[in-house]
Amino acid sequence: MLNDPRSHGLWERTAPAAPPTAPLTGSVRADVVIVGAGYTGLSAALHLAESGVSAVVVEAVEIGFGGAGRNVGLVNAGMWVMPDQLVSTLGPVYGERLIELLGNAPRAVFDLITRHGIACEDERSGTLHCGVGPAGLRELEQRADIWQKRGAPVRLLDARETAEKVGTTAYTGSLLDLRAGTIQPLAYARGLATAAIAAGARIFTGSPVQSASQTGGKWEVKTPDGSVTADWVVVATDAYSIGPWVQLRTEQVHLPYFNLATEPLSDAMREAILPERQGVWDTKSVLSSYRFDRRGRLVFGSVGALRGTGTAVHRAWAQRSLAALFPQLGPVRFESEWYGQIGMTKDKLPRFHRLDRNVIGFSGYNGRGIAPGTVLGRCLAEHIAGKLPEAEMPLPSTAPDTLSARAVQEAVYEYGAQATHLVGARLPGKI
Repeated sequence: MLNDPRSHGLWERTAPAAPPTAPLTGSVRADVVIVGAGYTGLSAALHLAESGVSAVVVEAVEIGFGGAGRNVGLVNAGMWVMPDQLVSTLGPVYGERLIELLGNAPRAVFDLITRHGIACEDERSGTLHCGVGPAGLRELEQRADIWQKRGAPVRLLDARETAEKVGTTAYTGSLLDLRAGTIQPLAYARGLATAAIAAGARIFTGSPVQSASQTGGKWEVKTPDGSVTADWVVVATDAYSIGPWVQLRTEQVHLPYFNLATEPLSDAMREAILPERQGVWDTKSVLSSYRFDRRGRLVFGSVGALRGTGTAVHRAWAQRSLAALFPQLGPVRFESEWYGQIGMTKDKLPRFHRLDRNVIGFSGYNGRGIAPGTVLGRCLAEHIAGKLPEAEMPLPSTAPDTLSARAVQEAVYEYGAQATHLVGARLPGKI
């Protein structure tokens, strides 16, 4: 991944090798050309190929280069926003449809992992949304009430139960979601690619799209050394969009998020901290997240970019925060560090765009890329294959909406996180 250890960190070091691919050369034909080899594009390619539709994926860099290879690896149900707020924003038809789809999305991920034998360190014991202070607990109580009324397998844990599952007394409670879990995110992307190729899809890496035009009723997508002619174009580049569909980038604000991975912890520490291997994130506005990998490394992250002054600030904050959360750990050494960009839309919900005739895509996952990307990629495949009419899609078709003052908002995210972590790192006992 461009020989940059801060782009994909631990995940690149520990993921199984990607399937062999090469840049696109010459002219090829397909029913569908998919731009982007992340979760959405690879899921679309796999499901199209399994339906007998020929699919070609063109990726600017490598499989999983964008958000798919950089994130925490939490396979969560739903979105950040409360389910009732989602219905208020989208209306009852699309709101309920999206809630049902995304509520079942982790199961779809784990089913694909099982069916295709994807080696991605999957843990299926749920996730814990942990409350910080009385306000955090009230938020979790509200979430629990809403999800339980919808029949979701979630349970509100008190402070004692949370301490038993997490290994710290820092939290006022937590929401256990048994639909969810964790994976090695880059390994999952590479596994999807392997399965898609086995089903008949073709994937070309190192092939950024430079232009797209209609010729004779078909689309011709050009890369530096080749082109694909197809009836349909799926744009699956999301927050890392460049080239002809850069408007998908400009309707999102980039929120930087970093992770640091410790050396493998001792058996005693692995039994004391997250003994059931749930993934964790908290209710703070500048949130923290953590989970174990299969080798017993604790992967700890938060909002911020590991560049410039942020590198030292965020490292120091992480050391202090781990000491406050888990004093039994003692000094820890981080053996990997990396960061990426989360694309945040104005209402914190994804978008379905019909960018031109037979040019479609989903984007704007707002930090929930794994499960939504997987099932929304499947929706694109089903729509193209004639199995899912547009009227039954989980989101209405909208035009990209460029956000104003995007650069200012991004600076607030990055430097605001630095300021928060600088203060937090200086106050012993604060998380």
